[in-house]
Formats: sequence, structure tokens, C-alpha cells
Amino acid sequence: MSNPLADMEKPQTIFCIGTNMTECHPVAATRLKKAVANGARMIVADPRRIGLCDHADLYLPIRVGSDVALLLGMAHVIARDGLVNEAFVRERTTQVEEFFEHIKGFPPEWAAEITGVPAADIEKAARWYGEVERGAIYYTLGITEHICGVDNVQSLCNLALMTGHIGREGTGINPMRGQNNIQGAGDCGALPNNFPGFQSVIDPAVQAKFEKLWGVKVDLEKGCTKVAALDRCGDEIKAMLICGENTVVSDPNLAHCRKALERLDHLVVADIFLTETAAMADVVLPATSWGETDGVNTNTERRVQRLRAAVPPVGEAKPDWWLLSELAKRCGLRGFEWQSAKDVFNELCEVSPLYHGLDWDRIDTGEYHWPCPDKDHPGEPRLHSEGFINGRGVFKLLDYRDPAETVSDEFPVWLTTGRRLPAYHTHTQTGRSAGIDYLLSEETLEVHPDDVADWGLSDGEWCTMSSARGSIRIKVQANSCSPRGTVFASFSFADTPVNILTGGGYDPATDTAELKVCPVRIEASFRA
Repeated sequence: MSNPLADMEKPQTIFCIGTNMTECHPVAATRLKKAVANGARMIVADPRRIGLCDHADLYLPIRVGSDVALLLGMAHVIARDGLVNEAFVRERTTQVEEFFEHIKGFPPEWAAEITGVPAADIEKAARWYGEVERGAIYYTLGITEHICGVDNVQSLCNLALMTGHIGREGTGINPMRGQNNIQGAGDCGALPNNFPGFQSVIDPAVQAKFEKLWGVKVDLEKGCTKVAALDRCGDEIKAMLICGENTVVSDPNLAHCRKALERLDHLVVADIFLTETAAMADVVLPATSWGETDGVNTNTERRVQRLRAAVPPVGEAKPDWWLLSELAKRCGLRGFEWQSAKDVFNELCEVSPLYHGLDWDRIDTGEYHWPCPDKDHPGEPRLHSEGFINGRGVFKLLDYRDPAETVSDEFPVWLTTGRRLPAYHTHTQTGRSAGIDYLLSEETLEVHPDDVADWGLSDGEWCTMSSARGSIRIKVQANSCSPRGTVFASFSFADTPVNILTGGGYDPATDTAELKVCPVRIEASFRA
């Protein structure tokens, strides 16, 4: 997030797009509710009428995968109606003339035909966001899990640059991270294109820095993504280590994923439970859970926080850093002689400019947001207050493109996937709680009541849902949350493997799967 969580209570206009925040980030969502109660206006753009819409002043029911069209239409209106922050654009952006010429071709009427949102509502959303002093954007995986995920994010950045809604209290571009340490994992270099601290692996100066630090030759090229790694299993890749991820439930195109793992000579899984993925492993390494672990999390607002073990580990469970250290040492690798989580974190602070002013002791109270470049620096809750890292914000010239797969006579229904409040991710932890099971005991397919009638389905009965990659059986839940022609399910239950169906396309820049758009066919069925 560019701004701290506390700023969620301070915008005059809140624009939420592709985020089911009341279910996926329910605590953070209370801040938006407070802002609305205090007079802020909230716009929600989502294919489904999610719970957040109950607090919205304007709901934009976009068709799945049409975000770029909506955002181009809004940009057109902001420019047309004189809502551009001319001083900000002049002083802090580049590629200005080309961008403003480009968006002339995308009026709200054009956007309405693609998104299904009335042109008048697109205009209203643009004006509400553009005319205020403090406007803030919030998004999650509903923006990024598309073949055009990068385009979606850059389209949102264009809106912020046009209006100057960045670098100030109650503004910003704010991605709500999907899990508790996703931000921290990226900070540490758990990305194929970056060393720790988002230092590029293709920068020769950075390469030299890490070669000196690690004492080994470092390739001057990007690593492969997980998607590419699975494609190479059994060929260039003979062995794999999976830490804390239930790949054969959460990944798209599960049949392909499972076959890829089966082609490996050796699979090792480190996890806190024997998940469906761990059950496939040749070796399972028992890891400690959050309550048994000393460590560090960096949350969605870039706040660096200590974790403290509350209870001793069960059985032979060890923290992830210890497992990785021991594996490395037994493979003959140097530089993994850590004795504690403190050693690991302090090394991160040495090599990452974002963390350089921090250390294990300084983060004791969890008060610092990166970047914190030196010991006297107070941290930076708001990014881009004085400028951008490259000097100027770059307007991107983007065009709308259809999802990788669109509805057809064979697959005439849009499926979109996501999460539900009672079930965390693949149910590895929440599925082992009897209390949670009382709230959500099985997966269901959310279908509009009129579609239930027209398709010959029955509420609470079974249907077969098929895509180009396979079929599953799932119970029908008549629910008007989804519009006609669109259905919804989560991927939390291994016995209802929704991700067998997904995986029709990937963002060419990031390899992120298009989990939010999948054409399917729905047929009445009976459980054998």
C-alpha cells in the first residue's frame, strides 16, 4: 500500500475495485465503514454485489475482465470535464500529451458497451474521484488475477496521476495483500526478477553486490516463475521444494499441476499439516506454525513487525528458516550459518536499502514502515510524498483486450472465483476447526435465482460445471449476489476442486493466472 491503514478513514472519495474487503480483509474494511459514516463517498466496482456494496454510494456492476475499459472511460471523463490536477501532472509526470490524446478515444459510452455499466454511472464515478481533494483507490486480486493484471494496475495508476491523489493523507494506490506476509516475502526477494529489497537481478551493479556478498557467481537474468517451473518439471527441473503452499488445491489447471509434480524425481514439502500437496511428497518437513515461531512479518501497509513464539513447537517441527538453512548446509552451500530468526532478519537489513535503518531490536514495537534507509530515519508511512523513485510518474497508454477465454455456445457462463469469510485460502487451517466447519462445511456454486430456474437446476442440489479443462460436481446455491450469466465459487475445498476448471490464460508480464475469468457450462446433475 502507498498509504497506511489509518488513512483508510480519511479519504473524501473511496474507490474500491476488485476487492471483496468485508470478507477477505474484514478488520481493515471497518476503517472504510467509519469513513463512510463520517461522510466519505464510496464507489464499488465488482461483478458481484458483494457485502461492501451495502456501504457504497455507487455500485458499478462490471462484467468480469472489463476493468481496463471502465478505467479508460473514467480517465476520459476526468480529462474531458477539467478535473485534472494540472500542477501535479506538470511537475511530477511524463508522457502527458500522448496519454491525453490516447484517452480521447474511450468515452463512457464506449466503456458502457463493454462493461455493462451505464455511461452515466461511469461519469459519476469519475467525477466523484476527480473532484475531491482526497481520493483513494483500494484493490486486491480481482484486479491482478487476469491476463491484463498489469494493465489493470497501470490503469489505476493513471487515474491517480491525473488527479494527484498520491503521496498525501487519505489518498494513494492501495493493494490489500492477500496473506499476512505476502509483502514481506516480496521484500525478501521471493520473486524471480528481484533480489532482496526489490533490487533488479538484471542490473550489473546489483549482480556484483550480491556476488561479493554471497561469494558465488550470480546469473544476470530473471529466474523462472512458478508457472514456468511447473511446465519444466521432469525436464530441466528434477526436484522441487514447496514451502507452506497447497499447490494442488490453489493453483489453476489442477490436472496439469498434479501431473507436473508427478513428473519430478523428488518432491519435498514443508508445511504445518499433511496437506493434499504434502501427501504427494517424497519427503515432508514439519514446520512450526505462527504461534510457535519467532520471526518477522511485513504487512500490507509495509509495517515491519516482530512475531513471538507463544508455545513450544510440537514434535519435530522447525521454523522455515531453520529447515532452509539445514538443507543448504547439507547441500554444501555457504552463507546459511544462521542461529536464529534474528540473524536472518539482520542480514536482510544489511543488504536491502529499504530496511537498512532497521534491525531486530529496533522493530521490537512494530512502529516502522519501510523505506527506512538509515538508523535515524523514522520510516515512511506514505510513499511518494516528495517524488517518485524514477523522478516522474509515467502515464501508460493502454487498450482494452478481452479475457483469454470468452463465453461461447459451448461454455456460455462466466465463472469467477475468490474467497469466503469463514474459509482461509485452501482450508488447511480453518478446515481443521469444528467451529469454522459449522459456519461453512462445503463449497457451493453461487447462481442467480433466475438462472437456477432457466437452467433446470434446484437450490441445494448438485450440478456439473465444466470448462475447457475439466468438470466438477458442486451444489447449487441460489443467490442474487452474482448477476445473471455469472456464477461464483471459492477454491477452498479440496473435495470440490474448482481450480480444475481455471487456467485459460496468464498475464504475459507476470505469469499470473486469470483465476477471475473462466467460461463454463452448467448442467443439472445427481450425486452418485
